[in-house]
Amino acid sequence: MTDRRIDALDVLRGVAIMGTLGTNIWIFTDPGGPAAVFDALAQPGAVESFLRFLTNGKFLALLTLLFGVGLELQYRSARRRGTPWPGWYLWRAALLFAEGLIHYFLIFEFDVLMGYAITSMIVAYLIGRSDRAVRAWMIGVGSTFVVAIGLLTAVLLAQQDTAADPASAPGTLFSQGSYGEQVAARFELFGLYRLEAVFIIPMGVVLFLLGSRLTRAGVFEDSGRGAALRRRLMILGLGVGAPLNLLTSFAGEGWFLVDRYLLPPLVALGLLGLVTAIVHRMSGAPGPLRRGLTAVGRTALSCYVFQNLAGAVLCYGWGLGLAARLDGLRPWWVPVAWAVICVLFMTLASLWLRRHDRGPLELVWQWAYRAPQRSRREGERASASR
Repeated sequence: MTDRRIDALDVLRGVAIMGTLGTNIWIFTDPGGPAAVFDALAQPGAVESFLRFLTNGKFLALLTLLFGVGLELQYRSARRRGTPWPGWYLWRAALLFAEGLIHYFLIFEFDVLMGYAITSMIVAYLIGRSDRAVRAWMIGVGSTFVVAIGLLTAVLLAQQDTAADPASAPGTLFSQGSYGEQVAARFELFGLYRLEAVFIIPMGVVLFLLGSRLTRAGVFEDSGRGAALRRRLMILGLGVGAPLNLLTSFAGEGWFLVDRYLLPPLVALGLLGLVTAIVHRMSGAPGPLRRGLTAVGRTALSCYVFQNLAGAVLCYGWGLGLAARLDGLRPWWVPVAWAVICVLFMTLASLWLRRHDRGPLELVWQWAYRAPQRSRREGERASASR
C-alpha cells in the first residue's frame, strides 16, 4: 500500500461518517425521536425529501464497502505474517459486536456496528476463497436480496391503495422522557429496533465482498487501471444510480425499501470512485477540509459514537431539547445541526490526533483486542519455563 492509498481510505471513511450523520440527524431532530421512524412513513415536503435524498442509505452503503476494504486488508496482513485466518479476526468482530450493543443501549437505537460484526464473521470465511466462489456468493445473496426487496415493495405499493388508519399522536418519550426511560425502552423494544439488521446483513455480505474485490482490482491505485475502474464506478453510481434514486425519493412511501437499500449502494460505488479520484488529483499540502476528513477517518469509530451522542444531547428532552423547541423551523434548522456537529467532531478529532495515533475508543478497542493475546503468550512462556 502506498501513502496516497491510505490517504484515500481515511478521507473516504471521514466522508462516510459525516454522511451517516446526514441520515441520522433527521431521526434526532424529529420530536418523536427514533420511534417516529416506525410511523406511516408519510412523504415529507419537497425540500425535506431532497435533503434526505442526498444522504439516505448512500453513506451507510459506502461505510459498508469500506468495512469490506478493511477486511481485505486484515486478510492480507494475516497472509503476510503467516498467521491462521480468520483466527484472531473473529475476536475483533466479537469486540465490534459488544461495542455496538453498548452503543445501542446507551446512545442510539439504529446502531450499525452489531450488523457489521455479524456480517464480518460470515465474510471472514469467504474472503479467501476463489473469485469464482466469491462471485457465486455475491450473485446468490444479492439476487435473493433484490427479489425480497421487490416483493416487499409490491406489498407496500398495494397497501398504498387501502385506507390508512388515522395518524396517532406523536410519542413524548424522546421530547420529554428521561435518559433512563429511553434506555429502558431500548431494552423493551430490542427486536423492533434491530429489525433493520434483516436488510443490513445480506446487503453487507455483498458489499463487504465487493469492497474486497474492488481493492484487488486496483480501485485505489494511482494508475491507469485504477483510474479506468473509478470512471466506470462513477458512471454507474452517479450517472445511473443517483438519478433513479432521486426518482424513488419522491415516488412515495411504497418505494421506501428501494430508496433505502437497493439504489444507494449503486450511488455509493460512484462516491467511492469520485472521492478516490479527487484525492489522487490533489497536490501540495492538504487544506482544512481534507485534514478534517482524514482526522475523522482515522478516528471513525469514536466519531461515529460521538456524533450520535451529540445528536441526542442537542435534541432529546433530557438534553437541550431542540427537536421539540425548533420543530417549527424544520427542515431548515436540520442541516445547520448537522454542520455544527460535523465541525465539532472534525475539530476534536484533529486536536486528539496531535497527541495520539488513534481515537479514544480505538485505543480502548485495541487494548481489549490485544489483552487476551498477551495473556496467552505469557501463559505459553510460563509453561515453557517450567
